[in-house]
Amino acid sequence: MPEYTLLTVVAIVVVVVLDLVVVRTRLLTTLGFWLALAIMWGFQIPVDGWLTRLDAAIVRYDDRHFSGVRLFLDSPIEDFGFGFAMILATLMVWTVLGRRQRSAAQDPPPAASHPTAS
Repeated sequence: MPEYTLLTVVAIVVVVVLDLVVVRTRLLTTLGFWLALAIMWGFQIPVDGWLTRLDAAIVRYDDRHFSGVRLFLDSPIEDFGFGFAMILATLMVWTVLGRRQRSAAQDPPPAASHPTAS
C-alpha cells in the first residue's frame, strides 16, 4: 500500500478508535461533527482542487506514494481522509478540555487553612 494511503488509513482508524473506545467522546454519533466535516469539505474541495488539479498543479503527488484515486477537481482521496482525521482529533481535544474545565468549575475550591489564634 502506498505510504500516503497507509498513513491516511492509520490516521482514520486511530481517531475512530479514540473517539468511540478510548476517550469516548462519541463525536461520530453527533450531527454537529458531521456538520463541521461538511463545512470543512466545503472549503477543502475548491482549495485542494485548485492546488492539485492535474492540468496545472501547484502541489504534485508522486504516483508511487498515493492510491491514484482522485475526487472532486482532481483531489487525492487521501486528502479527504486526513481532513476527516484532523477534524475529529481537533474536536475530541476540544471536547475533552471542555469537560475538564466544566469539572474544575464545579469542584469546590480547597478549604484554606488558616492558623488559629491562641
